[in-house]
Amino acid sequence: MEKSGLCFVGRYIYFMRLVAGAQAASELKKVSATMHTKNDAADIFRQLAEGVGHSGSPRFYATLVERLATILGVDHVLVADVTQLHRAETLAVWSNGNLLSNVTYTLTGTPCETVLGREICLYDHDVQSRFPDDKLLCELGAESYLGRALYAADGSLVGLLAVLKNAPMQLDDLANEILQIAAAQAGAELCRQKAEQALRKSEEVARESERRLDTLLNHLPGMAYRCLNDRNWTMQLVSQGAETLTGYRPDELQGNRLISFAALIHPDDQDKVFHEVQSAIANRCPYRVIYQLRHRDGGYRWMWEQGQAVIDEAGEIVCLEGFISDVTDQQESQRVQNAVVQVASTVTTQVGDGYFQQLIVTLVKVLEADAGFIALLHTSPQGDENVYGQATTVSMVVDGAQREQHTFALRGSPSEQVVLEREAVMHDGSPLLLPGTLLPTRAWIGRRLDNANGEAIGVMMVFYRQPLTTNAFATSVLQILSTGAAAELERRRDHRHMHQLAYTDSTTGLPNRVRFMELLAQMWQEAQQGEHGLSLLLLDIRRFKEVNDLHGHQVGDQLLVTVADRLAKISHSYGSLARLSGDEFALLVADTTPRDIGSLVEQLRLVVKPPLHLERRVFHLDVSIGFAHYPQHVSEAGELFNAASIALHHAKRRENSICPYSQTMRHALHRRQQMTERLSAAITEHKLELYFQPQVNLTSGQLTGAEALCRWHDAEWGWVSPGEFIPLAEERGLIRALGDWVLEESARQLLAWREQPEGGLPGRLSINISAQQFADPELTHHIAQLTAGVSSSAIALELTESDFMRDPDQAVEITHAMRQAGYALSIDDFGTGYSSLSYLRRFAADALKIDISFVREMLENKNDRTIVQAIIAMAKALEMKTVAEGVETRDQANLLAAMGCNEAQGYWFGRPLPADEFATQWLTT
Repeated sequence: MEKSGLCFVGRYIYFMRLVAGAQAASELKKVSATMHTKNDAADIFRQLAEGVGHSGSPRFYATLVERLATILGVDHVLVADVTQLHRAETLAVWSNGNLLSNVTYTLTGTPCETVLGREICLYDHDVQSRFPDDKLLCELGAESYLGRALYAADGSLVGLLAVLKNAPMQLDDLANEILQIAAAQAGAELCRQKAEQALRKSEEVARESERRLDTLLNHLPGMAYRCLNDRNWTMQLVSQGAETLTGYRPDELQGNRLISFAALIHPDDQDKVFHEVQSAIANRCPYRVIYQLRHRDGGYRWMWEQGQAVIDEAGEIVCLEGFISDVTDQQESQRVQNAVVQVASTVTTQVGDGYFQQLIVTLVKVLEADAGFIALLHTSPQGDENVYGQATTVSMVVDGAQREQHTFALRGSPSEQVVLEREAVMHDGSPLLLPGTLLPTRAWIGRRLDNANGEAIGVMMVFYRQPLTTNAFATSVLQILSTGAAAELERRRDHRHMHQLAYTDSTTGLPNRVRFMELLAQMWQEAQQGEHGLSLLLLDIRRFKEVNDLHGHQVGDQLLVTVADRLAKISHSYGSLARLSGDEFALLVADTTPRDIGSLVEQLRLVVKPPLHLERRVFHLDVSIGFAHYPQHVSEAGELFNAASIALHHAKRRENSICPYSQTMRHALHRRQQMTERLSAAITEHKLELYFQPQVNLTSGQLTGAEALCRWHDAEWGWVSPGEFIPLAEERGLIRALGDWVLEESARQLLAWREQPEGGLPGRLSINISAQQFADPELTHHIAQLTAGVSSSAIALELTESDFMRDPDQAVEITHAMRQAGYALSIDDFGTGYSSLSYLRRFAADALKIDISFVREMLENKNDRTIVQAIIAMAKALEMKTVAEGVETRDQANLLAAMGCNEAQGYWFGRPLPADEFATQWLTT
């Protein structure tokens, strides 16, 4: 039997047999001769057994090194653990009869290093000289060294055992066998200790991981769980986050002690969640579901859940494990976003009333409301801008159907609370009737609509028949959409205000001349289509100029207001009343005959007759009335107005002040026919003339350009007013030919001036373009042909505001083509039409020309002054310059300059002049 293969117990028995056997005497003699003679073999192995028999004891290594020192008769014994860093850490050191403190040392340059490469290593003498760098050898005073490697069961090196003597060492086979037994036991103990250390460390790591996992799960904003795969989702384990998520403690959910988790899922989601989870399990993949979960407080929250099934080796489902988190905010945010996009997509192409109608219809549908409206606020009768007395619905929807506009008092209404608080909600209140309906509502949500200055201008509200459980979604949607709604409401209000300024007489509140002419065209078309009559009455207050001159404009204005009020009492049941000029009124009456008008005329005269008491004076009033009828007198709208004007002219000369149009007055119409023929000939034969009116910079007084004005001198009639022949040309289809002549003649004159020493006209020459010319899609190309030889930079084209708006989209296209070709573009007579501000931004115009009607009276008329100031401000905002027409006085020029107007033209600067005179006066250095 090979000795090195024996275990400690086997070897111990083996040696006991040696002692007891027949050969015991000779063997013992060998041992005694080598080792201490006083110890017999049995005592040696008993001591060795005691040294290695304390496995698991903290003193195992200390006892072992002490026993080995005694048994082997050496001075020093040590056991060391060898680390991967080529270092040794002693587990026990016995030296000269004492147990020393453990040390750590580097193996390099020591005899212990040689042990690592072999099983045993012996240096029987002079070991210090062989390893001079080993400080430990020097400190111990060792002269000889014997070391053995310690191995684990798998053969890997784990440590070393070394005995040292202060004298030369001679050990026999028995001593080596004892060392081998001790080394085997020391290695086994070291492996056991390392295994225990590793186990303890693993357990500590596991406990730390479990602690961290438990901390993580309990601090995550959600709930980790393990549950059974049953219909109740019976919880086996839930994290502390369950209480925040559901309102129930973990112990109340585990085992369905208080309530099952499935019972908390919204009834509408229960089947969907169950089937989605089972489908994922069947496909052996994780499941992800979103559903609503009822909190302990009764409210529902949105949950996102991810989990998977735990499958055992037999393929059976042990349980489900997963995580649930609250995604209510994300779901609500997405829901709000979807709702806003849905509403916005339906109103993108809408403007004005269509915008509000579509907005409220879609809003009510998206918010699942029963009704809703957008209302415009009105200030209180006292005129306090911060106090709102009433509101008028701009658009209202009830049960999906549009309702008529309705004006209601704010006081005591939900809208009043919304105005005061900016945003208000009623989840469940006393039944309240929606304004203008019989719909009882118990819940509502409202948002105030503010203008750019933060001032309230309206409200947007939705109503519910049933109580509201939550308002977060609806409030968010209203908050987002309120900005756009407020902007559109402000734009609409501003447009109406501008429209009122431009179409309403500021003194009487009646429609002005511009609006009246639109009404005339509209009612004329309706009369033609309906084949019924149309009458026009023109009224003039007699001796009004005398009152104005003697008593001043204030008294004159009061008189006008009184007359307007009196006329309106009669006219409101007949037709449309307007103030055309200073003391002239007009009344349009549809579906009448000349016989019907007789009674109306008499009523109008009588209502004006009563004496008027103003400032302690009594004024006796009377009116002159001229009237005409369609189809009895005329066949065209323009002729109806002319016929009534002729009749009024005759009425002023009559004592009874009343004059219907008659055939004897047709000479005026005959003149129009003659004028048409003569004008056509004048255009063809080039008998027209161009006059030029200077345009001046209001700041520097320098000439900045001129406007080309057409003049006509007839051989028989003399000078014919442009106000007479130009409208006639438009009416009779001559305006295109007239416009072409003006363009050609303007180009010829510009070229002629350019040849003069002065070098031509500074700036641009403004040329008027008619609506009929502007309707030509090839206008830009046509102008270039007519003005060949003249740079486009020398020409500015003018078109009236109303002509722009006949076809705004085409106007945008043509104006951009003109701008691209290099022509400047001005909007003429601005303020008399009704331009959309959105289109004005799109028109490629360079300048706005302020109409003469506003400039003429802006010093005396506050309303006209406000319009002029608004036009200048608007032009600046649109980066356009302003040119004022008809400036006749220094005061007008100074006021315009102070307002920021850029340029002006009018008699104050210079009358229109023929080309030669204009050149002499304005183009000569």
